[in-house]
Amino acid sequence: MSKTITLRLDDPVYRLFRGVAERENRPISNFIETAVMRFVQEHETVDEFEMAEIRGNTELNKSLKRGHQDAKRRRGTFA
Repeated sequence: MSKTITLRLDDPVYRLFRGVAERENRPISNFIETAVMRFVQEHETVDEFEMAEIRGNTELNKSLKRGHQDAKRRRGTFA
């Protein structure tokens, strides 16, 4: 189910967003949603090269496994 939010934008930012949305023939809300989703996907995920580097780092993987086991056993401090 979709949700409605209120977003306050300065006039220059609003004009910029509105202009791009109009050029792409879509509502400004769709432009903002698409832009935010693209940002999240680009910054919250790793690409195949980063993932290969992570998988190849044995020390990092050992540390992650120890941390995972500690979390399962509820040991340590998690901030």
